[in-house]
Amino acid sequence: MRQIIPIEHLNKETFFDWFGTLEKNTTSCILNSNDSEINFELLIGIDSISEITIKNNDSFESLKAYQQNSKDWLFGFLTYDLKNELEATESKKNDKLDFPPIYFFRPKYLFRLKNSIWELLIEEEFTEKEEALALIDKIKITINSKKKIIHYPIIKSRFTKNQYIKSVKKLKQHIQKGNIYEVNFCQEFFSENAIINPFEVYKNLNSISPAPFSCYFSNDNKYLMCSSPERFLKKSGQTIISQPIKGTIKRGKNEQEDESLKRELYQNPKERSENVMIVDLVRNDLSKTAQKNSVNVDELFGIYTFKQVHQMISTVSCKLKQDINFIEAVKNSFPMGSMTGAPKLRAMQLIEEAESTKRGLFSGAVGYISPDEDFDFNVVIRSILYNEDKEYLSFSVGSAITINCHPEKEYEECLLKARAMFESLK
Repeated sequence: MRQIIPIEHLNKETFFDWFGTLEKNTTSCILNSNDSEINFELLIGIDSISEITIKNNDSFESLKAYQQNSKDWLFGFLTYDLKNELEATESKKNDKLDFPPIYFFRPKYLFRLKNSIWELLIEEEFTEKEEALALIDKIKITINSKKKIIHYPIIKSRFTKNQYIKSVKKLKQHIQKGNIYEVNFCQEFFSENAIINPFEVYKNLNSISPAPFSCYFSNDNKYLMCSSPERFLKKSGQTIISQPIKGTIKRGKNEQEDESLKRELYQNPKERSENVMIVDLVRNDLSKTAQKNSVNVDELFGIYTFKQVHQMISTVSCKLKQDINFIEAVKNSFPMGSMTGAPKLRAMQLIEEAESTKRGLFSGAVGYISPDEDFDFNVVIRSILYNEDKEYLSFSVGSAITINCHPEKEYEECLLKARAMFESLK
């Protein structure tokens, strides 16, 4: 059981100034709701008491055993390519980011901010209270004097516009043949010989595109800078919810245009059809571990506004069976349908054929597990990934390909989604 130490007279700016003085490769995770108060305003794990890196074919069982042994707060990620353990798929594409399939750590220091109240949670077995109080004092007086050095990388694309359109047309042929109904097709933007300050890039990105599932993750000289608007899966008690996003439109220049664009998104038959297909897929995934007759669509075609875009988001919920371990619910819903398509297996197989690089952590999930086995995981989109050892930087964007989609408009949607990542690196 962690001891809770209240922290008075601390603000986010001061905390981030201190966080910026940490060694770049310090194991850490910042989950930032940007004041949307999804669960916490901030939930932050720093340094590790223990960790687990899983690279075998029993990833979910290994994670289950690690969680049951620790019975503590855990932070970590699941990469998209765990699909190969769950379905008849493979991932043979190039991967210069090299994130392991699963990584979780038990933090030495756990900070949380909720209802404007800061707390530090420590395990006294590993951290004495005096040490924690000294750390708090240090945070409060820190002034970040480090130079904010970013060598602005040259960004390249894996696809030309013509190559992208050609690939979309080929995927539409599979839809016409009845092989799939929808597929999420993504393209990578990348930079080689990239030298950046990851936390400064994260702050840039979060300022340009604040999102409720924003996060920063650092481990083993690998970094995630994420401004995700999408929740993958959350458990609270026996209730599980998923909130898939399908449907995107730009922001307007003024309030009147904004409202007009929101109506246009809500009424768009293409966007509604792709959203409802993924909702059906999510309902099916949740039903595998749900109590009988407990799967519900709580909201269909909800329109939500973010700084860069409007999104169509639906909410699906269920009650977890009493005799099912919560990690089974994650396993049976992974990877999230919004990043695959339907039917899921065939869509993932076609993604492997059509895309140019291994997805890795992109379109995977990052989040926390609490001691009482609640959890919340995002969808890793609108994110920059960086391998410092290889000086390789990458971000990918995608859209849903359906029978009624126009390849040129899908390409424009990808560029709209990529705008914040480009701007954060300028």
